[in-house]
Amino acid sequence: QVRLVESGGGLVQPGGSLRLSCVASRRFLGSVIMGWYRQAPGKQREMVARITYAGTTMYADSVKGRFTISSDNSKPSVHLQMNSLKPEDTAVYYCHAIEYDGPPYWGQGTQVTCSS
Repeated sequence: QVRLVESGGGLVQPGGSLRLSCVASRRFLGSVIMGWYRQAPGKQREMVARITYAGTTMYADSVKGRFTISSDNSKPSVHLQMNSLKPEDTAVYYCHAIEYDGPPYWGQGTQVTCSS
């Protein structure tokens, strides 16, 4: 079992920035995909960004050009630099990790609020 712990959420004005971090309780066995999902109240959870062990990234269209995901395989950890934040970015952000041969893991979430 892996525990994922997020940090870095908070309250920010439109146009501001936040950096989210997620640290896993143990190293992953083999290749892993880590990423960030978010869920606003009453809305469906959506993928925000993800990164493979090899460094390949994918972003939701809504955040492309504003958010940047990075990872450190040795920690292991994953980070999300969020710039030019908008009120529509307000949500609970969850760290996610999945090994190719294992189950998905989720963090408890960190609140990001962009107030207008």
